[in-house]
Amino acid sequence: MSETPAHVGEILEHIAQLLELKGENPFKIRAYTNAARALESLSEPIETLVAEGRLGEIEGIGKAITEKVTELVTTGRLEYYEELKDSFPEGIFELFELQGLGAKKIKALHDQLGVSSVDDLERICKEGKAAELTGFGEKTQTKLLKAIEDHRKHAGRFRINVVALLAEQLLSDLRAHEAVGQISEGGSFRRRKETIGDLDILVSSNRPEEVSGFFIHHPLVEEVIVHGPTKSSVRLQDGVQCDLRVVKPEEFPFALVYFTGSKEHNIRLRSRALDRGWSLNEYRFTVAEGADQPPVIRDEKELYKSLGLDFIPPELREDKGEIAAAEAGTLPDLIEWSNLRGTFHCHTTASDGKNSLIEMARAAINLGLEYLGIADHSKSSFQAHGLDTVRLAEQVAEIRELNASKEFQESGFRLFAGTECDILKEGDLDFSDEVLATLDYVVASVHSGFTADEKTMTERIIRAIRHPQITMMGHLTGRLLLSRDAYPVNIPAVIEAAAETGTIIEINASPWRLDMDWRWWPLAKEKGVKCVINPDAHTVFGLQDLHYGIGIARKGWLTKADVVNCLPLGKIEAVLAAKRSKQVQQKGILNSEN
Repeated sequence: MSETPAHVGEILEHIAQLLELKGENPFKIRAYTNAARALESLSEPIETLVAEGRLGEIEGIGKAITEKVTELVTTGRLEYYEELKDSFPEGIFELFELQGLGAKKIKALHDQLGVSSVDDLERICKEGKAAELTGFGEKTQTKLLKAIEDHRKHAGRFRINVVALLAEQLLSDLRAHEAVGQISEGGSFRRRKETIGDLDILVSSNRPEEVSGFFIHHPLVEEVIVHGPTKSSVRLQDGVQCDLRVVKPEEFPFALVYFTGSKEHNIRLRSRALDRGWSLNEYRFTVAEGADQPPVIRDEKELYKSLGLDFIPPELREDKGEIAAAEAGTLPDLIEWSNLRGTFHCHTTASDGKNSLIEMARAAINLGLEYLGIADHSKSSFQAHGLDTVRLAEQVAEIRELNASKEFQESGFRLFAGTECDILKEGDLDFSDEVLATLDYVVASVHSGFTADEKTMTERIIRAIRHPQITMMGHLTGRLLLSRDAYPVNIPAVIEAAAETGTIIEINASPWRLDMDWRWWPLAKEKGVKCVINPDAHTVFGLQDLHYGIGIARKGWLTKADVVNCLPLGKIEAVLAAKRSKQVQQKGILNSEN
């Protein structure tokens, strides 16, 4: 089985959790946690490091863990992990998925009350027994019940990065099979929804039994749910369900549109087909008596054209006005990955990042970017080792020095000095105006006080947005997908304030956030608010999350003209400086030409 650093790291994290439940030595527990973190920043395949015997050269991975990772990568199984798992009930890992519940609390619940699953925890909380444990209390018990409710609400859904890693390998391996003709992902994954229920893969073939047999025996498959010559369903790594459908070559365009969805979008298409005397299903047009014959359909574009529509990109197929725009010929030319020239919201080891300044810069260069903005946390984010004014000044000096270096001068690459500045409780900022003025740009974000009501939170954010030093608003609603709901905020009011002041709003491309939500971007675009796609990268690998941000931007109908980091060096500087250079108008509202 091919293992990804993320999957190996997850197993090491699970080992650390189980060791903590067993009351093992804290240093041993920390060793596994550190090793998992070290794998996050790998810049080459883990199989290569294992095969070449270089895994032990990575800081944070000692001899014992090297041996275990090698066993896992080469055999697809780790005996030590399996034995640890067998010593605990199967449902114990689900408890770690609950917001606010760590290993120490789980150990207390397990040892003292016999809690071994989410159902057990819910029962003892409703009986009031959890509140009686030392370190818990009524408030914690109430929070646990809310966490259980949230967990069940999101059950069976996955963040897009989890599905993407599996899809990439499956599609690659299937594509290489001699019996496979056309192939594509489908469903909500192809539409780039922020969370995915299951993965759909569509294949054309004249030998469906061979393709289906290959699929169900793929190394990523952990359980076969249904198997047939043209449709198979399996359970993959991480619990993701994957459905394979094999159709005839002439059926592929129809099936691809149908299985991409959305359901609402497909209903619109079927209605247009009926207007022409055709019945549209997942395999073909069926023609009513007396109706004109449809044209030959060889791909999706021809199918849409036959219905009087321009081709609609998968990301827009949500019944949000795309049919009318396709009929009128007014669909936007959506942003592409190749349009991005740089990005801004990135962290280094100076705060809670896992890679150094120069490592992040070189990773950006290797990704083909022209510039990178560093925005480490400000001092109030103490849990993230936020920078004080002295450390920030030292980082700015290091950035200026690197920009003047021969390496950067020859490559034409540039670092921009910024900060992710906390928006404090009343809307004040974590650094003084004088400190912020020394930076190239400022990302303003909320990292605390999530329980405030909507009016208070909205006023807090808008006050920060009106500050002339704030360039862009980071992860607007604070949501963590499948983990923490957005805090209450009046998004239209924030968009209005951003439009008035020339403040850029971020698409946080981290698959944990994807915030601001794609559903709000048409309104922001209408108001003239510019977007910046930022990865919130804490590792060199995290820069790759920009791809997910592109997907959200496309779902939000954005073009490269709407996204400031599509501008090259020589033009982006003026955009970063625009807001602070304008004259402050009455009541602190700033004009914007952005």
